[in-house]
Amino acid sequence: MLRQAERLNDSLLCVGLDPEPARFPGAWKDDPARIFDFCTAIVDATRDLVIAFKPQIAYFAAHGAEAQLEKLMAHIRAVAPKVPVILDAKRGDIGSTAEQYAREAFVRYGADAVTLSPFMGFDSVEPYLRYPGKGAILLCRTSNPGGSDLQNRRLADVEGQPRVYEHLAALAQGPWNTNGQLGLVVGATYPDEIARVRELAPTVPLLIPGVGAQGGDARATVRAGYRCAADGTPTGLVIVNSSRAVLYAGSGADFAAAARQAAQATRDELNAARRG
Repeated sequence: MLRQAERLNDSLLCVGLDPEPARFPGAWKDDPARIFDFCTAIVDATRDLVIAFKPQIAYFAAHGAEAQLEKLMAHIRAVAPKVPVILDAKRGDIGSTAEQYAREAFVRYGADAVTLSPFMGFDSVEPYLRYPGKGAILLCRTSNPGGSDLQNRRLADVEGQPRVYEHLAALAQGPWNTNGQLGLVVGATYPDEIARVRELAPTVPLLIPGVGAQGGDARATVRAGYRCAADGTPTGLVIVNSSRAVLYAGSGADFAAAARQAAQATRDELNAARRG
């Protein structure tokens, strides 16, 4: 689906759907009942510019808007059926609880992929891999400053002493990725570490947040993570996420048009980087 969407929309851009009613335009401001309306306006304005959409579940659940999220997921499937939807949930649990979280993501919401915290080990990831054709995108080297507290530590009992994020990248490329369903989250604020993850996981899709409002550089991000064969076929895709810079590019009645303009500019910048 990612390769198909990349070709269809000539894009590496993922638009994150993080609705904040306090930032909604005009009469919608501070009205959680308008979450669906706001998000569908963004989707409709950008659906031909993206490789994926990424709704963040907390922005819906905090306002009791899970039904609006279900409705939004159905809307995306209807208007952009070839664009994958990544549910950004960052779940992380084992056994029957993980089974329920997987059902939530793939059955209730109909997501194509879900973000997970893998730090409880493979048995916290495996229940998601029981759904054929669905993806599990594991936190690896995140863009927040506190990510270094654990992810950048070295594993003293492993030969060569790789860092935690390096070890996780190797697992996602190798023994954990039995059916090609895994991806990794790597923050745009660490381009050198994106390149290191790509070295260790040459074919795993990388979801890269942090471009735009968080200060990540689009050109450096693509050059560090995107790989293609001599004929131009992508061998290592990147899914570069931008949320606030697109969603809140405008604050008036033309907010959707402003979002489209911001998304197009970011898509073009990403494309220039991979072709330049």
